[in-house]
Amino acid sequence: MSPSRKFRSSKRKGFSLLELLAVVTILGVIAAVVIPRISSSKKGAQTEVNKQNIAEINSAVERWYFDKGTWPKTDLSDIGADANFFPDGLPSNPVSGAAYTIDATSHRVK
Repeated sequence: MSPSRKFRSSKRKGFSLLELLAVVTILGVIAAVVIPRISSSKKGAQTEVNKQNIAEINSAVERWYFDKGTWPKTDLSDIGADANFFPDGLPSNPVSGAAYTIDATSHRVK
């Protein structure tokens, strides 16, 4: 048996503590960079959905006025119950979770 062959067969299999420490450190650095970006992306997406919901509700309020001749209630209960305007129901604010309402004078979403 040659010396190099004997060396290979007696070598331990597995990772050293330094190798494991290096991998864990790299994963920690990656997590520290990625996690804040994900949370800020979620907040940005919720804000954009909120803007879209407001535009959609304002449009539906105007259509309601032209179809019915009156403005919907300020709590939007009548327009939210009408499947012609919101078949899946009136959306709620994704940022705060509150229900949308309209201003009685401007007839726009608050």
